[in-house]
Amino acid sequence: MNPTSTPPRAGNPFVVLAVIASATLMIVLDASIINIALPRAQASLGLSDTARPWVITAYALSFGGLLLLGGRLGDRFGHRRMFLLGLAGFALASGLGGVAASGTTLILARALQGVFGAILAPAALALLTTTFTSPEDRARAFAVYGAVQGLGGAVGLLLGGVLTEYLGWRWCLYINLPIALIVALVALRTLPPSLERTRAKLDLLGALLSVTGLAAVVYGLTVAGEGGAETHPALASATILTGVALLALFLLRQSRARNPLLPLSIPADRNRATAFLSMALIGAGMFGMLMFLAFYLQSVLAFSPLATGLAFLPFSVGIVLGSSLASKLMQRLGNSRTMWIGLLGAAVGMMWLVPVGAGPGFWTQVLPALCVMSFGLGVYFVPASSSALTGVRDEESGVASALVNVTQQVGGSIGPALLNTIFLMATAATPGIGLQTPEGYRAAFGAAAVLFLVALIVVLVLPRRASRRTAA
Repeated sequence: MNPTSTPPRAGNPFVVLAVIASATLMIVLDASIINIALPRAQASLGLSDTARPWVITAYALSFGGLLLLGGRLGDRFGHRRMFLLGLAGFALASGLGGVAASGTTLILARALQGVFGAILAPAALALLTTTFTSPEDRARAFAVYGAVQGLGGAVGLLLGGVLTEYLGWRWCLYINLPIALIVALVALRTLPPSLERTRAKLDLLGALLSVTGLAAVVYGLTVAGEGGAETHPALASATILTGVALLALFLLRQSRARNPLLPLSIPADRNRATAFLSMALIGAGMFGMLMFLAFYLQSVLAFSPLATGLAFLPFSVGIVLGSSLASKLMQRLGNSRTMWIGLLGAAVGMMWLVPVGAGPGFWTQVLPALCVMSFGLGVYFVPASSSALTGVRDEESGVASALVNVTQQVGGSIGPALLNTIFLMATAATPGIGLQTPEGYRAAFGAAAVLFLVALIVVLVLPRRASRRTAA
């Protein structure tokens, strides 16, 4: 829409805000709710240990890999239309996952959730921007939007425990159906139509290269976890190298495309590159840790799904508390120093979690580790997001904002597969009972700690030191 156009009329703006917040909550919930349900789902569907991480990875991979394309689709075909399409597709994919009779169907459903989530999320954000035009109203609306995103993970973990405990793991997917139906009925009456659309070409080949490249890397890690690193090393290596080559072709295409999904000028700045790379590493370690910690609590410590959901609440609270401190630290120390202070705390918390045992160590080990780790992550995330957006041109701010989410999801698609491979290698001598013994969890948490430490090294080494406030 150009500056002289009349803004599209909408229904009550606060009803529109409720519609957008509810749709956003669905997307955020499904990034965390399945972690609690996965142990029961794996047992119910007979999912193999090597296929296990794909339930998490399929969602993160398709969501993160297609998020930039989803934003372009909204610009091209209208944000209202894409919002409704994404909402309907997300609901149908959730229903497919709920009725899944095999692990393959569940993984396919999770991938489809990610595809339609990648269409829904940017459309929701764009509609929020066009509905609330005054600075005061927009600030309030974005405060609600940010709160939903921040608290949605905690709600998902707790809700996943309640639903799995009392109704069964399938309701962690069915829950989206009534939410989507109500949101759709209200959205049809209240969401504003889009007046103008861009005619820029869609880089479908770029999107295909990025998603298939990531999928090949993750599949190669899966092959290695099945023993391919020893029995079929050529297959595991060739698949991973193929994925890396496809990702390299994606970057080459973006450097030459007239309308790239990812303008390479955004991550070319060293400070922004530091933020994006560290976020990908943290996403990999955090997503993998959350998956295995849910298994550890339920399989080793014999926690119920509800108790597991409650056990994760301090993690969410710690992130909120750390985030509240981050802005004060940034004013005094700058972005980079605040980032490495947060990452240092997060790495200490993750290392605290590594020597888990089979005994009742939740109160003395798991809980304090989660508190320290989450507080550090909260301190880190705020300056990392700020660094990722600092110095970006106005016309690229939307893409840069989306890239923050993309990098976390890309890391989140690789992390569970990587940690699962390490877990299976560590438990190769005890097939069938690896989930009930602590050895594999120690190895997986150790790998996550290494990822956190690498992120810390990146933040210490890479930033440009020109400015105290942005790079100090």
